[in-house]
Amino acid sequence: MNYDVILTCAVTGGSDIKDKHPGLPSSPAEIAAASIEAAKAGAAVAHIHVREPETGAPSRDLELYKETAKLIREGDVDVILNITTGMGGDLVPSEENPAMGGLGTDMISPAERVAHIEKIKPEICSLDCGSFNYATTAYVATMDMLRESAVRIRRAGVKPELEVFELGHIWQAKQLIAENIIDKDAFFQLCMGIPYGAEGTTANMVAMHQALPPGVTWGAFGIGKQEMPMVAQSVIMGGNARVGLEDNIYLEKGVLADNADLVKRAKEIVERMGARLLNADQARKKLNLT
Repeated sequence: MNYDVILTCAVTGGSDIKDKHPGLPSSPAEIAAASIEAAKAGAAVAHIHVREPETGAPSRDLELYKETAKLIREGDVDVILNITTGMGGDLVPSEENPAMGGLGTDMISPAERVAHIEKIKPEICSLDCGSFNYATTAYVATMDMLRESAVRIRRAGVKPELEVFELGHIWQAKQLIAENIIDKDAFFQLCMGIPYGAEGTTANMVAMHQALPPGVTWGAFGIGKQEMPMVAQSVIMGGNARVGLEDNIYLEKGVLADNADLVKRAKEIVERMGARLLNADQARKKLNLT
C-alpha cells in the first residue's frame, strides 16, 4: 500500500476526441486553467498535450506549448509540469504502398519530438518506451530513437516519465537504465487498457509491476471505465495514480466530467483507503526532482 500518493492529471491528451466532449480544453488558456483547477482539487502533476485552439485538433506546435507552460507557471497554485513527447510517432500504412506512410502519418525525428522539452524545460516529460499497434495505425519508437530522446531529455535537466504499455517496453526502459542513459531512480507509468497494449486487469498490473527494476517510483492509470478501479489497484500495490480527460471523459455513465471532478473522485478513493495525496512540493521530493 502506498500511503503518500502522487496524483497526475492528464488534462486533454492527444486523441481526436473533441467531438465527444465539447468542453475538452483546447486553447492554451483552457488547458492552463484546467491544470490549475486540477491542482487545486489535489493533483500534484499536470500532464500536458496541446491542441489547435480553433478546432481542438491534436497539435505539437511549439508556440502553443510555450504559451500553455507560461500560463500554468504564472498560475496561483503550485503544480509540477509534465509535458508529452508522444506526438510525432504515428504511422498509417499507405494502401497503395504499405512500405510508405499514408494519410494521417505524423512521423518526425527524436530531436523534433523533444525540441519543445529542450526549450521549455518542464520538471517532467513523458517518454513512450517502445512501439505498439493501434487498430489501424502504429506508434513507432525504436530503441535507437529512445536512446537519442533520453539523452536529450537528460541534457535539458528534465526527468522522464517512462510510459510503458506492455512488458517489452519495461525491458527497453531497463536497458536504457543499464546503459546509464536514464537514472536508476526512474519514474515509470504503467499505461493500462490502451488498445493494443496491456489490458487493464489486475493480473497484468501485477506482472508489469513485478518486471520493474528495484528502486524506481511508479504509478499506473486505466482508460474509460477502468480509470478509477486502476487508481485503487495501483495505490494498493504501492504505486501512484493518474486521472484526467485524456484517459476518460465521464464521471459516471452518461455524465461528462471535467478534470477537477476526476481529481476529486480519485482523491476520495485514495483517502477512503487511508492514504493521502501529496502536494507538488512533497511530490518533488519523492521523485527527486531538482
